[in-house]
Amino acid sequence: MTYFRNRTVNLLNLHYWIHAVAVTGGSAFFVTYLLKAGVPAPVTLSSFALILLGRFLIRPLIVPLTVRWGMRSMVITGTLLTAFQFPLLAEVDGVGTMLALLIVVASVGDTVYWSTYHAYFATLGDDEHRGHQIGVREAVTALVGVVSPLMTGFLLVTYGPRAAFSLATIFCIASALPLLRTPEVRVARTVSGAFRASVPGMLLFVADGWIMAGYVFVWQIALFTSLNEDFLAYGGALALAAIIGGIGSLTLGRHIDAGHGSRAVIYAFGTFSLIIVLRAVATGDATVAVLANALGALGACLYVPTLMTAVYTQAKRAPCTLRFHVATEGGWDIGGASGLFCAALALHLGLPLWTGILMSLFGVAAMVVLLQRYYAPRPGLTYPSP
Repeated sequence: MTYFRNRTVNLLNLHYWIHAVAVTGGSAFFVTYLLKAGVPAPVTLSSFALILLGRFLIRPLIVPLTVRWGMRSMVITGTLLTAFQFPLLAEVDGVGTMLALLIVVASVGDTVYWSTYHAYFATLGDDEHRGHQIGVREAVTALVGVVSPLMTGFLLVTYGPRAAFSLATIFCIASALPLLRTPEVRVARTVSGAFRASVPGMLLFVADGWIMAGYVFVWQIALFTSLNEDFLAYGGALALAAIIGGIGSLTLGRHIDAGHGSRAVIYAFGTFSLIIVLRAVATGDATVAVLANALGALGACLYVPTLMTAVYTQAKRAPCTLRFHVATEGGWDIGGASGLFCAALALHLGLPLWTGILMSLFGVAAMVVLLQRYYAPRPGLTYPSP
């Protein structure tokens, strides 16, 4: 298992796993809590779209700040900033000032964290083991997701939102600790050709953002309402999905590293398309919805390594890894915001929830074309084994 020999990647994955407690326990309840707090579904989706647009506007500041402070320092800063959104989420009561403040804080924290984290991971990871390393990361993240949503659901029902989201805050802050032992990475003040090299990654992330709008955000509303807006049942559905996801995470990463990227695209996105259709059909049926959610975790285990192996490898080969990820994350913001606004409009016009879920299929089609182009000339990133 030579892909475990990179100590820095192991520390980055440890950070990611601790951070995943906040994501699976706090962020996973973001949509559902807003609904319970009296925010209508179209406004909830529009709020997330506004967060993404805020991220897009803030993102140009990331490069000069990282040039000055370094990549590791910015990942740590972003980690701490993302923690502040959870206490604000607990205070939201319908559409008002607190919701607006939450949108602003979430925009800033997410922008700083995700742009620099992806660039940092891409810089310090190994090309020949990238599929394995991402697979390990996603496998353990899935296992972390077994306990965290159950605990958050229990705390929400028993002690209320302040207690539940305090847990996410604590783990988010604690996740910065492993980063204190990773190396600093400096960023050049000027780089030529950075934007042109980022275009393939931007297109991939525009498609990914559009897919996630329906597949994640609209689906969370559909699942929650299918379970009669029960936080404990919702947490249980997420935990079951995490168990399924933990079983399947490592398989495809190994497949990609072995030189089968094009085949992985077919496996991943063929499965993913079927899950999207099943989620649309499952809306309103609790039993089928739980099954569709569980299968979605397996789909993510196929999806994430296939996409991110390509993105991280392109990033490392780009003239500037950070500028690559700032640009690609901007693409994700545009794709996600567009999908969320379209889904919100569909709900506002009275169309059923499953309409917003099926919109993700347009992004899947685009993603398959883009990834096949990437993997076809060099099937699956074939490198000599060390």
